[in-house]
Amino acid sequence: MNILAVDDERTSLDKLTKLVKKANSDASLFAFDSSLSALAKAREEEIDVAFLDVNMPELSGIELGKYLVELNPYINIIFVTEHKEFAYDAMQLHASGYIYKPEVEKRVTKELDSLRYPELRKKYKRVFAQTFGNFELFVDGEPVTFKYNRTKEIVAILINNRGAQTTNGELIASLWEDDGDPEKKLSYLCNLRQDLQNTFKKLKLDGVIIKQRGSMAIAKDKIECDLFDWLDKKKDSKYQYLGDYMNQYSWPEFFHAELDEISYALYEDEDAV
Repeated sequence: MNILAVDDERTSLDKLTKLVKKANSDASLFAFDSSLSALAKAREEEIDVAFLDVNMPELSGIELGKYLVELNPYINIIFVTEHKEFAYDAMQLHASGYIYKPEVEKRVTKELDSLRYPELRKKYKRVFAQTFGNFELFVDGEPVTFKYNRTKEIVAILINNRGAQTTNGELIASLWEDDGDPEKKLSYLCNLRQDLQNTFKKLKLDGVIIKQRGSMAIAKDKIECDLFDWLDKKKDSKYQYLGDYMNQYSWPEFFHAELDEISYALYEDEDAV
């Protein structure tokens, strides 16, 4: 769990951080006396819980909270303040908690024990890859738009390879087969990889792509995918293979045939019973 603590008063911030560490010693805690610095950190790390002072220069706690919700709709925001008149604004942000500063020692542990979104990341994967039918990649329910169409195809290739490291040469062979100048294709692949990196960084999808020198792979445990679920659970999967697989691409034809064989075998076993 990543916890953010922000208060422009150093004494109050130190007190708050000690209480948070005591309540959850396993959490990664980021403490800032500047709301702008805190926001910069939230753009680098996915924050699960944010304790925010309401009255701060640069950005108020309410304003900072709005930005944090844009970055992560499932963040738990807990306002800490000496004033009670901001409760309505906190409610508009669907805050997880509202602590009156004189009560902070009593309330920190209680608020962490009753989060609005408790450990949601363990249950909910932000990325869904659809392979049955046309391939599509979704983040938080919305299709991902890349600068180049072939960038999305790279993701499809990595998912088709089911977590195995895929070399630049293998990517080029799938994307262009034997068409064109090899040096130009390698240069274009570099642009595609940069587009993939930039897009995933913007979406805060750190760790979804596992990169090595000259190769990369999909982190299967970081995403939900109809293919992975069906191969693992077969008839018990909530997704069912009906004969269509990444229809817009030609390179998966051999694995497509393998999926057909697996599907036929399932129904043959059922008929035999």
